[in-house]
Amino acid sequence: IQNDRKNTLASVCLEKNLLKSRNKLDFHVANQLFVEHKHKLIYCEVPKVGCSNWKRTIFLLQADLNMKAAEIEHDDIHKTSVIRKLTSYPPAKQEEFLNSYTKVMFTRHPLERLVSAYRDKLLHSEPFYSITVANEIRAMFRKNKNSSEKVSFQEFVNFILTKQPNALDIHWKPMFLLCDPCNIHYDVLGKYETLGLDSDHVLKIIGAPESLHYPSLKRYSSEKRTTGDITLEYFRQLSAEQIEKVKKLYQMDFFLFNYTMK
Repeated sequence: IQNDRKNTLASVCLEKNLLKSRNKLDFHVANQLFVEHKHKLIYCEVPKVGCSNWKRTIFLLQADLNMKAAEIEHDDIHKTSVIRKLTSYPPAKQEEFLNSYTKVMFTRHPLERLVSAYRDKLLHSEPFYSITVANEIRAMFRKNKNSSEKVSFQEFVNFILTKQPNALDIHWKPMFLLCDPCNIHYDVLGKYETLGLDSDHVLKIIGAPESLHYPSLKRYSSEKRTTGDITLEYFRQLSAEQIEKVKKLYQMDFFLFNYTMK
């Protein structure tokens, strides 16, 4: 499975001319890379691809504590000093870690990830997204600027399509731009669709304790996870033109990670 994924990635990188000579690691990419030294692991964070649970797993690896993943609060895991970004190290150290540590990246179907981001960020009460971003969207697309109704999926998509890919928020930025898999040679290319299997594979490679497994926790436990069927429901709200533009925005993710255009 890993060989197939890597071969697909390598052929598309070559075909689409995405390979570059890397003199210096891009800051925005390095900012998505998290380092765990005890087991020599580098993990590229792709939001909406189970990254909070991976941080819980890395936290437990690093801390070696007698605690369960469920005991680690969602907000705490994104603030902990136990897991450090690659950008917190000098360039020479960054290169040293990239050359010697096990590097891991997980992906998810681009359209499903987009719907998951909308449901998580625009339909809940996280101030930055539900207020700041939502108000920006309302101002762009509503005649009544004082309207307080939640942002619709159609408005959300129109908002995204006004931006350049590199300027998008990390929760819906194309995955290949977040982790640069054509130029950082990841040892494991995991997928959300095979999360349990791929996570066990990573943990085995880095010599994690056999008792440690990737936790399947959900922040909003009362809601259903975003599935292919739920994704289709949301995309039925869009016009054919919008759907084509979304697919074009994420086309490199489709090609590189071998996802089909639903």
